[in-house]
Amino acid sequence: MKAYAIGDCSSGGDEWDQELTLMKQAVQAINQLSPKPKFFVICGDLVHGMPGTPWREAQTHDLKNVLKGLSREIPAVFVSGNHDLGNAPTPETIDDYCQQWGDDYFAFWAGGIFFLVLNSQLYFDHSKCLEQKQAQDTWLDEQLTLAERRACKHAVVFQHIPLFLQSPEEDHDYFNLEKSIRQELLDKFRKAGIKAVFSGHYHRNAGGSYKDLEMVVSSAIGCQLGEDTHGLRVVVVTAEKIVHRYYSLDKLNNQGIEKDLMDLLKQN
Repeated sequence: MKAYAIGDCSSGGDEWDQELTLMKQAVQAINQLSPKPKFFVICGDLVHGMPGTPWREAQTHDLKNVLKGLSREIPAVFVSGNHDLGNAPTPETIDDYCQQWGDDYFAFWAGGIFFLVLNSQLYFDHSKCLEQKQAQDTWLDEQLTLAERRACKHAVVFQHIPLFLQSPEEDHDYFNLEKSIRQELLDKFRKAGIKAVFSGHYHRNAGGSYKDLEMVVSSAIGCQLGEDTHGLRVVVVTAEKIVHRYYSLDKLNNQGIEKDLMDLLKQN
């Protein structure tokens, strides 16, 4: 059984001190999980300050300090979001992000699973960085071809903006991708054998399916825009399946999580 922890970081307001307190609580809870997660992925919006805001540098410094408390056995994986790059990213905002947090798109293996991390802002609005969009498209096609050829048992995508919130046919709005881009990605992902796409951005839990591909939208560690609690999602991968459940930060401190996840595996 391989476990992963997923959260979406940023606040929808200016209560940064509260955000840091919640992230510290999340880090402590993740460190106590048993078995230890293979990694902890933050699905975008690492800080609240948009590019160009005066408090952005201080928030970046604050978050990096909190993440120092994460166990060295649990690597952090960063996904770029709209607060990190801007709603319409530019070469400059992408370069700044990469200097602070690492590549805005990349692939890695963990526990025999193939993972792709995408810069979904390039699918939302690439009007100011066409070359970067084309470069990611070329790279993504290469990675999906690799996944298809190797017939990965499981292949998973992380991106900030969901492909859709509930249905592949739903209308486009701020919280999902435009329908033609959505369909193109869905078809590419399915052909390559992608089993699940995990996203944030919505600040609520949501999701649905497109044939045999699952779209999973996780709420935030910080600001909630719906009725969900501050929390994160724990994902368990076995040779046969991928299962997951969203937990409040308070419940993550409960030692019954492992039994709960095993029961979830039996139910699916």
